[in-house]
Order: sequence, then C-alpha cells, then structure tokens
Amino acid sequence: LQWLSPPEAIEHFKSQEIRLAPPQFYELCRLCNFSSLQELHKFSSERALEGCERWMPVILSASDGYMQLLPGDELYPEDPDYTGEKKITLSTDKKVEDLMKGGSIFHRIVRKNNDLAVYVNIHAKYKHINPVMINSSNSDFNSRL
Repeated sequence: LQWLSPPEAIEHFKSQEIRLAPPQFYELCRLCNFSSLQELHKFSSERALEGCERWMPVILSASDGYMQLLPGDELYPEDPDYTGEKKITLSTDKKVEDLMKGGSIFHRIVRKNNDLAVYVNIHAKYKHINPVMINSSNSDFNSRL
C-alpha cells in the first residue's frame, strides 16, 4: 500500500505502474483543483449542505475508443438507464476525434487506446467543482495534495 497525491497517481497511471478506472481518474482530476488538504477541507465544508446529483455514466462506443458521457453533456440521454434494466447501448461509426470536433457542450471521460482524458465545459451543479481537464498522455497541474 502506497499513498500517492492526485498528481502522483495520475503520473503512475500514465507510466502504466497502476491502473485506474475512469471514475477514479475523474475524481483525481477533480482533486487536482486543490493545492493543499486545508483548501480541500475548506471547500468541502462550505459545499457540504448544497446537495448532490445522481450520476449514471452512459457509454458511447466509437470506432476507435469510447466515451463515458455524464449529466450535462450534449450527447447524454434525457432518460438514462439508472437500473440497468433497459440495457441501452450507444454506439457510432464515428471516431472519437470527430465526436469531439463536432461537439460543444462536454462532460465526458474519453478513452482512446490506453489514454484517458476528461473534458468538461459545463457549470457544475450544487457549487461543486469541475475536474481539471487532463489527458493522461499529457498532464500539467499544480496540486500539492
């Protein structure tokens, strides 16, 4: 067991020393907004009573990768399958790059080959904070957590 700061964990992921699922990568990118544990504590204490949003990532398979679409993304379905009973599968023959170029409202995690990237340009609900947009193949951040 080894403690890693969010930037260190992302670096270990980039060098394939550890594996991260997309939700953990997303949350590590969110933590990269904070330069210290005290700053994170202050944010979480102030935001605690604002509420939470229920999320159900929806996977969109592209010809060369996939995206996990999150609430607020322009491709996110109006009625996501929260229970798994509908077994909805979204797919396209388009490439990831074409989907990104053709879009304008993003809240998604994109996986292509072994790279993960977070793209967010929506306003987070309940005074939450968006993740730092990081591509696992080229990250630059200043968190000291």
